[in-house]
Amino acid sequence: MAVYTLLQGLRVTDAIALSLFILLATSLVVKHRSSGLRTTRLNGPTSYSVIFGAFAELTQSTEPVSLYDKWVREHGTMFSLPMAFGARSIVLSDVKAASHFLSKDTYTYQGMPFVKNIFDLLFGRGILSSEEDDHRRLRKALTPAFSNVAIKGYLNVLYDSAYKVKTSWEALLESGDATIEVQKWMNGVAFDNLGIAGFGYDFGCLNGNRPPAVDVFESFESPEHSGFISRALFFLSPVFPLLTHVPTESNRMLKSMKHSMRAIADELLERTRKELSLSPDKQAEKSMIGLLIKSERALSGLTMSSDEVMAQASNTLLIAGYETTSITMTWALIELSRNQDVQRRLREELSQLPDTDLSWEQLNLYLPYMNAVSLETMRLHSPVPHLLRTAVKDDIVPLGAPIRTAAGVTVSELVIAKGTSVYCPIGHINRSEDIWGPDAAEFKPERWLGHELPSGARGVQGHHHLLSFGDGPRICIGRNFALTNFKATLSVLIRNFSFEFPDGPDTPIVSTKALLLRPKIESEKSTSVSLKVTRLK
Repeated sequence: MAVYTLLQGLRVTDAIALSLFILLATSLVVKHRSSGLRTTRLNGPTSYSVIFGAFAELTQSTEPVSLYDKWVREHGTMFSLPMAFGARSIVLSDVKAASHFLSKDTYTYQGMPFVKNIFDLLFGRGILSSEEDDHRRLRKALTPAFSNVAIKGYLNVLYDSAYKVKTSWEALLESGDATIEVQKWMNGVAFDNLGIAGFGYDFGCLNGNRPPAVDVFESFESPEHSGFISRALFFLSPVFPLLTHVPTESNRMLKSMKHSMRAIADELLERTRKELSLSPDKQAEKSMIGLLIKSERALSGLTMSSDEVMAQASNTLLIAGYETTSITMTWALIELSRNQDVQRRLREELSQLPDTDLSWEQLNLYLPYMNAVSLETMRLHSPVPHLLRTAVKDDIVPLGAPIRTAAGVTVSELVIAKGTSVYCPIGHINRSEDIWGPDAAEFKPERWLGHELPSGARGVQGHHHLLSFGDGPRICIGRNFALTNFKATLSVLIRNFSFEFPDGPDTPIVSTKALLLRPKIESEKSTSVSLKVTRLK
């Protein structure tokens, strides 16, 4: 009766697709159940749905980290999560177990097949979906583009975008508009910087242009894609190819995204190939796209096919960089508006340096409070709440503290059988009171200054004891570019403007679903974050 009622509330195409999904997913039950027989049986939440398990709640939630917080309080740092059709996933929030999962032998745990299929379907095989030798080869080809030397060469681009925002905001303020929707501008900064620094292409978002890819990203925010059924079909359609032929809004969006991404990558790559063939410039080859083109040449020793080059352009530009960077910068402005003392202290630190564009060394070595603000923003507001991988071979996972299994046995290590899906809730680990102390939920940049972090936090691997960038051989290749982008942009904005909420610091902020979770003011539409902006100079 419950399933019949659910189907009644759907459009015909979604109802057909859901029915197909149920029938096809049933074929996986035996496989999932058998893979779980040798995995250590753990306690965990009860199933919320016979069909979808806890997957429904995780997918629908706009606060997945809070869900993990709740489950850890109830079931401990290691627990079993009910998934679709009786399958069980293991959740690792024990710090030692998470470190093993992420960095001990990264290719023991690989991307879930349906996630890799999504990336392959959209872009072709790229660094986000490759494994083992392919991943090492692709990462080696891209690494020079994200070295500190390369990032120093991108600084002028980052400052140009920040000054475009400054000029535009000054014009808005002169016209009498003191309230500015900052998230839209941070989106533009992220998109334009990745386009120019990475590919020598100005998308012109900060000049009012609207590339088709932006429309595709924002389509994830529409009601058609916010419901659980639509999201489930979108993420599972690559597993069951038949579902891609059902004319749902999600499938139309997926095809639109693919065509948009390919069109951008085609144009950028073809133009750069011509420029390099006419005037082989060694400096040009240091850009991201120049290195990708170079990797097509057999003599480089890092050969990639044309399809792989296309995939890296799409992956790196629009998936790995745009969403995460714009979300993090928006959260920084939110927290600085909530915490005026932090904003003033950051401005005071910046005033101690020359009133010019800061060098890479100044941004990264002489601004400890700026660094603390960036780390604290990433700690509290990781754009990616969890990592999901599957064990491709049996594994023994060491634990930092003993746990009791579902059978009542105390163990200090966990058996993970081949085929078991494993979640690492990085958002929860980043803000757990057991790891970071009783003030873990507070925005306190001071925790990074003048004294040691709590012992639990020091045990966390990753960039500065944070898992926001992942860890191990799969740690985010663009993390230093992202941090420099963050600091350069914020240095210009904080020197020239002050920020506050029009309705006071207690203005409720919630998350809303897009490709990743984005912040918004609760009373505003879509993903709007409107702040009162005041010019200082």
